[in-house]
Amino acid sequence: MKIGFIGAGKVGFTLGKYFTEQNIVVSGFYNRHPEVASEAAEFTGTRYYDTMENLIRDSEVIFITVPDNAIAEVWEQLKQLQVKDKIICHCSGALSSAVFSDITNYECYGYSIHPLFAVNSKTESYKELSKALFTIEGDELHRDALADLIRSCGNKVVFLNPENKIKYHCAAVFASNLINGVMETAITELVQCGFTSEEALSALAPLTINNVAHLSEGTLEEALTGPIERGDTSTVLKHLNNISDDTRDIYILLSKKVLQIAKRKNPDRDYGKMEELLNG
Repeated sequence: MKIGFIGAGKVGFTLGKYFTEQNIVVSGFYNRHPEVASEAAEFTGTRYYDTMENLIRDSEVIFITVPDNAIAEVWEQLKQLQVKDKIICHCSGALSSAVFSDITNYECYGYSIHPLFAVNSKTESYKELSKALFTIEGDELHRDALADLIRSCGNKVVFLNPENKIKYHCAAVFASNLINGVMETAITELVQCGFTSEEALSALAPLTINNVAHLSEGTLEEALTGPIERGDTSTVLKHLNNISDDTRDIYILLSKKVLQIAKRKNPDRDYGKMEELLNG
């Protein structure tokens, strides 16, 4: 499969470079800003295209790597071109292939292909993409072939149903973006203890990284430590009495989730008093 990219942002750069590093043929890039497409082509050792039409002519698979709110607009442009038998993909975590409206009328095939991975650098993220799981949703006809393409790079693949895309994306936000919110909360508490923000982040990062490393090697139950798991209601009560109302709400909600894990880890332990404390 020869892959062409429409859009040359961080995701386009990353996937284009990753695929070429895995010896997958990439035809090149088209972007509404020619200099950006040229930069992506140079970075990936592929070709810059000055029109969508020429890119489509040379590609079997089209990856639309533009912001979510621009995918439908690009599809409207593609409809005017020779897309028969082409495989059209976007990389949104939240949108399904339904964004390609009336695609069967154009005799081509639509998919959402999403790496469960935070792409934060257009020139560096490809180096870590081998760790990512990819999800694929879309027409059954070429779904297995696309999965085999991704698996040939060493990545795991999971198929999604279109109705689950939003829930899937929400889960990814909890595990990625919202972690920043949890860290902001922890940093605020340390700043109140006399740390600078920089000192707080530097102190907390190893703790977080170590816990995530344990999660990647085992289970939630095996990684869990702390006062909730121990059933230490005295310490938890002290925490609740020494934080602001907003932080207290966060603490209680997350602690209830942790308590579920603790109960699975220690089925013979009585967590009745902890449950009562957290439920107010």
